[in-house]
Amino acid sequence: MKRVLTFLFTAIVVLVVSGRLHAETSIIVHPKNASDLDKRAIAKLFLGKYKSFPGGSKALPINIKEGADARESFDSSILGKNASQLKAYWSKQLFTGKGTPPKEVEDQEEIKKLVAENPSVIGYIDSDLVDDSVKVVLSFQ
Repeated sequence: MKRVLTFLFTAIVVLVVSGRLHAETSIIVHPKNASDLDKRAIAKLFLGKYKSFPGGSKALPINIKEGADARESFDSSILGKNASQLKAYWSKQLFTGKGTPPKEVEDQEEIKKLVAENPSVIGYIDSDLVDDSVKVVLSFQ
């Protein structure tokens, strides 16, 4: 009986963890933002290479704190970098005066709130948190 319970517990943990690892993430903007963004443009915004959306309005990228699952997924899938590569990148940008990293917030609800309140903000959240207060411009796993 103990083995069966241990097996069931392990199976549940594996299912929960694997489901979390494959959760979809959405890049979000304000619903009134008419910008058409692809992966390349989003990466350039978050790397400080673009300061505005394609339509010309100012862009303010927001990151979730380092270590969050959505942040790691975003960094690797969209930016093509891991945490240490991004630290090195931003250290160089700061040292040379070429840019500053995006503002960081504690959680995805805060990102959603900031995006919903400000047409200039762009961020990312788990797709299951998306509602009509924001607009999805790109989704990825």
